Amino acid sequence: MSDFDSENIFGKGEFNEMFDEYFSGKSYLNPLVDPQDNLMFIANVTFEPGCRNNWHIHHAESGGGQVLVCVAGEGWYQEEGCEAVSLKPGSVIEIKPGVKHWHGAKADSWFSHIALEIPGENPSSEWLEPVSDEHYSKL
Repeated sequence: MSDFDSENIFGKGEFNEMFDEYFSGKSYLNPLVDPQDNLMFIANVTFEPGCRNNWHIHHAESGGGQVLVCVAGEGWYQEEGCEAVSLKPGSVIEIKPGVKHWHGAKADSWFSHIALEIPGENPSSEWLEPVSDEHYSKL
């Protein structure tokens, strides 16, 4: 854990209690900009080993979506109908609005990524079913 903490230069942050119901395992959130500024939400999200978020979709009438910049540890990203992508520091994922996906840590690694919420008109996130243990264990 101390190696991960030194690698995770943006900091683990606090337990992500607000969105806990949408994660299998514990996640932590460290906002990097003031969410009240309404420009673009940027945060470091940290996942304990095996933690992943539920399948979800970022919606917007125009614009929107999300970019993930991986900064520490190793994780997974998967779009519905596609193979999972292995993530490591330096990986960048662009998530278009309307795409069903999930992301999280590998089973044996802490993982952090910067999440950049792309501004859009009437953006929202639709949280769906959890990624099953059976599905996750096959990665």
